[in-house]
Amino acid sequence: MQTHKNNLSHGLKSRHVTMLSIAGVIGAGLFVGSGRAIAEAGPATILAYILAGALVVLVMRMLAEMAVASPDTGSFSTYADLAIGKWAGYTIGWLYWWFWVLIIPIEANIAATIINSWVPQLEIWVLSLVITLLLTATNLFSVKNYGEFEFWLALVKVVAIVGFIALGVCAIFGLLPGSGVSGVSRLWDNGGFMPNGFGAVLSAMLITMFSFLGAEVVTIAAAESDEAGKHISKATNSVIWRITLFYILSIFIVIALVPWTDPRLATEGSYVTVLDTLGVPNAKAIIDFVVLTSVTSCLNSSLYTASRMVYSLSRRGDAPACAQVTSRSGTPVVAVLLSTGAAFLAVIANYLVPAKVFGFLMASSGAIALLVYLVIAVSQLRLRQRLTAQGKTLGYRMWLFPWLTWGVILFISGVLVLMLFRPDHRLEVVSTMVLAVLVVCSGLLVTRRRAREVVVGRVGQGA
Repeated sequence: MQTHKNNLSHGLKSRHVTMLSIAGVIGAGLFVGSGRAIAEAGPATILAYILAGALVVLVMRMLAEMAVASPDTGSFSTYADLAIGKWAGYTIGWLYWWFWVLIIPIEANIAATIINSWVPQLEIWVLSLVITLLLTATNLFSVKNYGEFEFWLALVKVVAIVGFIALGVCAIFGLLPGSGVSGVSRLWDNGGFMPNGFGAVLSAMLITMFSFLGAEVVTIAAAESDEAGKHISKATNSVIWRITLFYILSIFIVIALVPWTDPRLATEGSYVTVLDTLGVPNAKAIIDFVVLTSVTSCLNSSLYTASRMVYSLSRRGDAPACAQVTSRSGTPVVAVLLSTGAAFLAVIANYLVPAKVFGFLMASSGAIALLVYLVIAVSQLRLRQRLTAQGKTLGYRMWLFPWLTWGVILFISGVLVLMLFRPDHRLEVVSTMVLAVLVVCSGLLVTRRRAREVVVGRVGQGA
């Protein structure tokens, strides 16, 4: 291993970054979780996706402004460090790492459960272990391997969604013979467009926010490619049509073709329910394959993202120094192994600690997406003001600054307050805040210890 420079490679090709940016936001949440949101808010779920999508577009624009000016594998954690303070970069970096580390065993379990339904002889825990180890191996060799693997997984997701949309549009216009389903009357003929009120729409939006987290991964990955600024600006410019096509249009097709009261939405997922309704043979097997591809892709990205975040934290002195050690191919091998090891500890904790304790650990990631977005907005606000004061010009800018930035900050703050008052989301906010406070305290202790070591070192040199 090389230990003198510990720099990451630039092995990601343009097509890797492009496909990452296109399919980075497509996870199992779209194929399965969206059914839960529809069952809760009815046809008005489309508003939840529009609101969440608009928020992601604005946040990505702010993040891209900073990332184009200064590409960094630590992304928003590095910018928070510069704009708000070392404690902020430390805190949001570790919270984000924690989020993806918890995602790894969840996604591995979903993938293992699907494979187990095909091959019952194989135990779920064995499959989960094998899947995680295989994807750890792809992340250990080189970033090019990760990019290639992710490219093909992402391509399957994109083809599946485009096919679903084409099928749905044909059904809506009555061009699908034998389906017996057409038109869009289901948008209002089961209790109206918003049967459970606007509160249910906001609650559904919180479910959708979990699906959207991952769009920012492209700013982390682009730092390991040539022409990082070009890739980031291109990916950010396309985020509007990506969210419109993959999320808003596909959800519109679901609520137009299936009554929101259909119990299958919450149990089987939205895509399976639509295909079943249209009479597509082997609908569940088809969607199971797509979901398996999606969760494998998400698990692959989770390992990549977690390892790069802890690598960046290490480079800034906020994580163990060993985490910045890279192989000859420029892969942060220790950071990958640390992230995988933490994921395995989470799985073991599920069996050893009481259910309430593990429930708290899982809930602690519930509001991290909103905290990440809030930190990005505050960082962009401060960095832009600082750069403007210095008379510097930016090649990529946030729209209507500072009004839209302030609007995002106020909106996210309002949503967090709303979550506190809703019993079904209160635990998520409280546990995330408790975790954040613990991380901040640990950061302050690390900073104080480091300052003391510097003082001692200077005294020693003076002596």
